[in-house]
Amino acid sequence: MNQKNWYLKPNTVIEPLFDRWYAWSHLVSPATSAMNVANRHLKILNSYIQNPQIHAAAAKNPKMRGGPFVDFERERKQEAIALKDYTIEKKKYQIEFSKAIKELNDLLKSSAKGYSMDEIYKKVPDVLKGYVELVYDLNNNPSFRFFEKLLYNSCCYDETSQSIALWITNNDERPFVLSTPRLDEPNVIHVDIPFRHPAIDLLSKMRRNPGSVQQMVDMLKIQEKDIELFYSFFTQTPPVKYVPYSGDKVRMRYFGHACILIETKDVSVFVDPVISYHGYSTDVSRYSEAHLPDRIDYVIITHNHQDHILFETLLSLRHRIGQIVVPRSGNGSLQDPSLKLMFDILGFENVIEIGEFDSVGKGNCKITGIPFIGEHSDLDIRAKLCHHVKVGKYSLLFAADSCNVEPEVYHNVFKIIGSVDSLFLGMECDGAPLSWLYGPLLTEDLPRDMDNSRRLAGSNYERGKALVDVFKPKELYVYAMGMEPWLEFISSIKYTDESNPIVQSNKLIEVCHSNKIIAERLYGEKELFYEF
Repeated sequence: MNQKNWYLKPNTVIEPLFDRWYAWSHLVSPATSAMNVANRHLKILNSYIQNPQIHAAAAKNPKMRGGPFVDFERERKQEAIALKDYTIEKKKYQIEFSKAIKELNDLLKSSAKGYSMDEIYKKVPDVLKGYVELVYDLNNNPSFRFFEKLLYNSCCYDETSQSIALWITNNDERPFVLSTPRLDEPNVIHVDIPFRHPAIDLLSKMRRNPGSVQQMVDMLKIQEKDIELFYSFFTQTPPVKYVPYSGDKVRMRYFGHACILIETKDVSVFVDPVISYHGYSTDVSRYSEAHLPDRIDYVIITHNHQDHILFETLLSLRHRIGQIVVPRSGNGSLQDPSLKLMFDILGFENVIEIGEFDSVGKGNCKITGIPFIGEHSDLDIRAKLCHHVKVGKYSLLFAADSCNVEPEVYHNVFKIIGSVDSLFLGMECDGAPLSWLYGPLLTEDLPRDMDNSRRLAGSNYERGKALVDVFKPKELYVYAMGMEPWLEFISSIKYTDESNPIVQSNKLIEVCHSNKIIAERLYGEKELFYEF
C-alpha cells in the first residue's frame, strides 16, 4: 500500500462533524454554535433519554420528518447519556455563554430605556464582557452586537469539537442531520482533525489524482484497529478521466437543489455546491464530483442555510476553488454571523464578501449581488444575495429562495440589470416555521401562531409570476426544492403531486408555457447550452 497509485473511491463519504453532530454553519460561528449546543443538542438528547420509544416512532412517521426526533435504528439510550455528559463537560463555557446571552437580553429590556448605556456595560455578564457593544436603534429599542472576530479568538470557538467521519455509502439514505447525532458504527472511522487540516484536501484530491494510502494513514493518525477498514476506502482503478469543456457556448449543468455549474472554455462558476456521491446504482440520474472541472474559478454562496452551505461538499472541493463569493453579513448580530470570517478560519482562500449590487468577475464573466428578500422569517439577516451572472451576452438570475413579498423591490432592480435570459427560482413556498432553524437563538418562547406565521418559505405562484413579469426571461427554471433523494438528509422534504409547492410551481410553469416561455422544474440533472 506504499505505492502512490491509489484513488479514493467515489462513494467514500468525508462527513464533517461537530461533537458528533453533523456540522453546519451555525455550529462553526461561535455565538450561534453556543446557542445550538445548549438549546438544540442538549434538548434533543434529554428528550431522547427520557423516552427513546417516542423518538423511534416519530422518526418512522413521514408527517414528523424533520422534527426534533433522534433517528437510530435501535435504542441507544446509554450512548446518548454518554454524549450528553460529554457535551455538558466539554461545553461548559459555551453553555454559560448561551445563558449569558439570555441574561443580557433581559438586562437590556429592564434597564435600557433610551438613556445612556454607560452604566449598563458594568452589568453585562462576565463571559460576554469585551465581546459585545450595546446599541439602540433610532426608535430607542436596545440591542447588542458581537465583535465576532474576537469570539473566534476566545474559548467560544473550540476547534477540537471538529472531526470527520469516513465511510462508504451505497445509497442516498441518512437520518435527518439536525436531530440525530453520529454515534460509533462498525464501518465508520472517526478522525479528530479540524476542518482546516490539509489532510482533508489531500484525501479529496485522491478522488481524481493517485496518492499514497500510507501517507493518509500517517496524516490522519488512523488507529491500528481501523487500518484494514481505511484501506477499503481506496482503489487502484482510475476514475473516468474528466474532459474539460472546450466548446464555444455557455454550458449550464444542474447538479440538484440549488447547485448549478456555469462554464465556458475560459471560466467556471459554481452556485451553492451540494453534490451527490456516485459509484452505486440509483434510480435518479445525477451529476457528481466526477463532472466538475479541476479548477472552479468562482463558488457563489447565496445564503446561510444548511442546504446551501454544505461543508461536506465544500471541504471536499476546497482545493479546487479559486474564489468563494459570500454575501456580507449584518456585522455582528447573533442571527447573522459573518460568512467570510467562517470560511477564512476553515481554511478557504480568497474569500470575497460582496453586498447588494457589488460585482466580481473577470473577462466576459460578471457576478453581481442582487437583493434577496423574505425566506428568513422576517429576521434582520443581511447575509443573503440573489446573483445576476452575465457570461458574454447571456444573463442568468439566480433568485435562490427569495420570497417576493414586495414586488416593487425587483421593479427597482430591473431598472439596473434589465431583463434576463434565464431565471432560476426556488418555490418551496410552505417552509418550516422560524423556530425550526432559528429556535435555538431565541431567548424567549415564541407563541405558536406567531411562529407559524413566520416561515422559511420561498415564492408561491403569485410571487413567482410577479418576478417573471418583471424580468421577462426567455426561460424559467424552478429549483432549490429539496426534492432529490440525496437532499433529504439535510432538507427533510418529500413531496407528493398534491404538495403545495408542487401545485404552485406547476401553475407557474403552465402560465409560462402559455406565454411561450420555456419553463421546467429541475430534478436530478440537466444540461443546457447558450450562445456566448
